[in-house]
Amino acid sequence: MPDRIPAPQPAIFNLQAYSPAEIKEAVEKVGIKKATLPFLASFMLAVIAGGSVGFGALYYTIIASDADLSFATVRVVGGLVFSLGLALVLVGGAELFTGNNLIVMAWASGKVSTAAMLRNWATVYLGNFLGSLGLVVLVFLSHHPDMNDGRIGLSILNTAAGKTRPDMMTLFFKGILCNVLVCAAVWLAYAGRSVTDKIVAVILPVSAFIAAGFEHCVANMYFLPLAWLLVQTGHAPANFDTSSITMSGIFHNLLPVTLGNIIGGAGFVGAAYWAIYRAAFGPSDRDQK
Repeated sequence: MPDRIPAPQPAIFNLQAYSPAEIKEAVEKVGIKKATLPFLASFMLAVIAGGSVGFGALYYTIIASDADLSFATVRVVGGLVFSLGLALVLVGGAELFTGNNLIVMAWASGKVSTAAMLRNWATVYLGNFLGSLGLVVLVFLSHHPDMNDGRIGLSILNTAAGKTRPDMMTLFFKGILCNVLVCAAVWLAYAGRSVTDKIVAVILPVSAFIAAGFEHCVANMYFLPLAWLLVQTGHAPANFDTSSITMSGIFHNLLPVTLGNIIGGAGFVGAAYWAIYRAAFGPSDRDQK
């Protein structure tokens, strides 16, 4: 009697990316976990995320301080290195306000209450701000802005001036466009099955928003307070116009940018993908229970 041919075994490893429908399910699952995290855990992870994005901004500033580079080189290469911030957040598991705008998908499916979603956003926003400010103090005390004969500090001032001078409507739309790309990066990262997949997925969308000059509220929580601190401590060149780098200038930027980030992330990415996959595939089995 011939030997029986064994049935094929399922592969232990699957190197294929998750499908968009699977990403939608994963984003909702993660959204539920994020919205139900205890306050202290959520806040501390948000502090870490604020510092992580700040490190990405710090990395960008080094590129921007090189006067020998062309405009496009500074924007594109600076954007590539800025991707460090989101890579640290996604791989390390920190809580970032702009990415957490995708909790709206779990909310739309009725798995997260409005109060829980808003509580998460408020907690994470404040934690991101504290983490950014903590890094600002450490960077200032380390005299990092003095590098490259003070050009690092000048780059920070130029960046801050460019962020505080536009009108609020312009900043609002820059905020929308920014978080469309950031949440698209998060969405793509959920398709990956490895650390490498996730890092590669975020690079192009994140570098695109930096290259295009769009506005990210958490990155601005690093750039703007550090520039303000440099101005207040007499580290701005005498001929540099610092009139817009004030406390009111910081809020002039952060308010419309934050609102724009919410619209871009929660509306143009989260709600749009939720509606598309809900219409295409209907409610999941879990939704129907």
